[in-house]
Amino acid sequence: MRVSNPSRVHELSPEEQSIYRQLDPTKIPQHVAIIMDGNGRWAGKRALKRFLGHQQGAESVQYVVETASRINLPWLTLYAFSLENNLRRPKPEVSFLMKLLKSYLIGNVKRMNDNNVRMAYIGRTHDLPQEVQDTMQWASESTAQNTGTTLTLALNYGARSEIVDAVRKILTDLTTEAHTRGCSVEDLLGAGVLDSLDESSISRNLYTAHMPDPDLLIRTSGEQRISNFLLWQVSYSEIYVTDRLWPDFRGPHLLEAIAAYQRRERRFGGLAESFTDEAIDSLQPADEVAEEIKDHLLPRPAHALTRR
Repeated sequence: MRVSNPSRVHELSPEEQSIYRQLDPTKIPQHVAIIMDGNGRWAGKRALKRFLGHQQGAESVQYVVETASRINLPWLTLYAFSLENNLRRPKPEVSFLMKLLKSYLIGNVKRMNDNNVRMAYIGRTHDLPQEVQDTMQWASESTAQNTGTTLTLALNYGARSEIVDAVRKILTDLTTEAHTRGCSVEDLLGAGVLDSLDESSISRNLYTAHMPDPDLLIRTSGEQRISNFLLWQVSYSEIYVTDRLWPDFRGPHLLEAIAAYQRRERRFGGLAESFTDEAIDSLQPADEVAEEIKDHLLPRPAHALTRR
């Protein structure tokens, strides 16, 4: 069981303090996920090389992480490098991003420890360069004892591939169980093994099995799409889109997103808390509503259209 990290809100900047005072500390989300978008556009608007946008974006990561740790946000997941980035971006840009990741980890582990932040990763990280994997493991081990915010970087990540990997693992486990029992997979299926396969079975085999689903999904740069990020996990997440490009995103903007989140009423497919039994009783009977709909949809008899 994780030990809670005492809040360090006194370390927030004056601007952050002003926003934080408007928040309900008891309703801070458990898990915030961010699609960090706009590095290239940030550089383009300034007639700079794309790699300078990525460098500035890495700066934003640390600012946001430290603000998250100061308000005791338990989980922060950042979409750092997608599977599509790896496959479709020019090789020099991918190579630069790998060097930037390695440099970021090496340069910030001490700050992570100072802020009680623990590093983790999701994605097909085994396909990344070995030297990058080694640095990732070192950073993870160096911060493993921290008990505050868990910073998870999604690297070489794609949500569809995550679901594929989960299904593969379920099938592999099924084959292993059949071998252990000395029977065939068909025997297990015939014994009703599939009856136990449900949503929780899928969730347990995702990369994120050890963490709660995101309460809040933030996307920078104004794009209104999920981009193959945590498709299963964000089914009921609140989505906050800002036009601000990621390199310009800082701690105050994270707090603004949380403030917007707190103003919403999450229903998870149910009714609002303010919707009482009395409100239900006052609704028009369903059969009357059905008759009204039918009257509007069905053609009226010719004699009913005669003017009187």
